[in-house]
Amino acid sequence: QVQLVESGGGSVQSGGSLRLSCVASGDTYNRYCMGWFRQAPGKEREGVAVIDDDSASTYSDFVKGRFTISHDNAKNTLYLQMNSLKPEDTAMYYCAADWGSCRYREWWLLHPVRVGHWGLGTQVTVSS
Repeated sequence: QVQLVESGGGSVQSGGSLRLSCVASGDTYNRYCMGWFRQAPGKEREGVAVIDDDSASTYSDFVKGRFTISHDNAKNTLYLQMNSLKPEDTAMYYCAADWGSCRYREWWLLHPVRVGHWGLGTQVTVSS
């Protein structure tokens, strides 16, 4: 069994920064896809960023250059550094993970219904 617990959400003004964290526990393995998705009210869940066990990462276009994903293997913790936040970044942010090969990172971001493990989410609100 796997648990993903997010933290770090909050309310900031446009242009501000936040850092999200996600601690993974339970049956985790050395090979993985781990990433962040988000869902705004009335909208579908969308992929934000993903990282694999080789530290290769992929970002959705709407966060490129602003967000950075990273993973601390020793702490089994995933991070999302969010800079230059915009009101349209307001959403519930979810940590997600699958263990095994992460060959198609972009595909993984585009298919949240295929993701195996989810956290409960942390709210990010950006005001103008």
